[in-house]
Amino acid sequence: MTADTPADATGGKATKGTATEGKSQDGSLDGTQVGNQESLFLKADGSAPTVVVAGGGTAGHIEPALAVADAVKELCPQARVIALGTTRGLESTLVPARGYELELIPPVPVPRKPTADLFKLPLNVARAVRQTRKILDSVGADVVIGFGGYVSAPAYMACRMGRKIPFVVHEANARAGMANKLGVALGGVGLAAVSGSGLKAEVIGNPVRAALSNLDRAAKKSEAREFFGLPQQGPVLFVTGGSQGAKSINDAVSAAAPELSRAGVSVLHAYGKKNEVGVETSNPDFPYVAVPYIDRMDLAYSAADLILCRSGAMTVAEVSAVGLPAVYVPLPHGNGEQALNATDVVEAGGGILISDDSLTVASIADTVIPLVTDPGRLEEFSRATANAGHASAAENIARRVLSYAIN
Repeated sequence: MTADTPADATGGKATKGTATEGKSQDGSLDGTQVGNQESLFLKADGSAPTVVVAGGGTAGHIEPALAVADAVKELCPQARVIALGTTRGLESTLVPARGYELELIPPVPVPRKPTADLFKLPLNVARAVRQTRKILDSVGADVVIGFGGYVSAPAYMACRMGRKIPFVVHEANARAGMANKLGVALGGVGLAAVSGSGLKAEVIGNPVRAALSNLDRAAKKSEAREFFGLPQQGPVLFVTGGSQGAKSINDAVSAAAPELSRAGVSVLHAYGKKNEVGVETSNPDFPYVAVPYIDRMDLAYSAADLILCRSGAMTVAEVSAVGLPAVYVPLPHGNGEQALNATDVVEAGGGILISDDSLTVASIADTVIPLVTDPGRLEEFSRATANAGHASAAENIARRVLSYAIN
């Protein structure tokens, strides 16, 4: 299989077993599909396909894999979806919790320095590839989709052993990793979240779970603000540095609490489980609600008028999918990848970038407060970020994956 998308991957063929039966013109499920699920995305013999998702290690690899898995099951309830992972990654808990089968392969860590482990690497890779191929054969895999990381590389190579199994490579970040570069080089179909990733790939966005891609923020706003103890009226700034928090963001925003309160801005601040935030007593009319962690992100997004956050790939994808205006503060490490993750949204007018060392009380007063207190600008930002995002990415990817599985 080449990197070219076949005609039927987007519903171009109207033959038995393709994705076109009951599809509305915009590609979404219509009433005919819902009533005719039994004939959708089935193989020529009438059986349902088996899809293997390979995305282990970190949440950044696992969450998009599970979002696509959910979309596959939504489009073809009869399909069997299996995840590949190792015992070292978060997938050992996240995947079973979402109700999917998990098959484990040996981890293949790549030493960063020349050590004895480096000489074992070829043998470790070969062992992982053989084990992966054994799993693919035992489950009767019809297609594989990988999301990068150390689980994907053995999966891509295994697809080229013996019976050729079609596979898709999804790159979530602005700069493609080595595993995904290998996958496309081996003939996988490339899909990318943003332009300029370094892969020969179609830009399709990052898949996010349906609870967010279908979120009606306006409809949930009242419930969300009550849930967090925020006022029903007035602007709300949502601040987060991710599940672990970000000290620089915590320090700057908490220090700006008096300025935010004086401006009539309430704050919802998720500061991270391992951090602490000290905030001066704020005006009860405009509270500063600080919590270590939020597990109802749908409500957090719905309560907010503006988010101040890092610009990791999945954060940008979720924020864009729900149409929330954003102030992105990229992590000041690595190759500047986080800033690149937000480039498309920022250039579209859906957000602004502030460097980590520029995030101060002064910049919050000069840039963030004027934005969060301006409903007109927020509305413009919201439209722009929603248009720049790819809210249907999970479904669009799932359609392509299923089409490769049955053809």
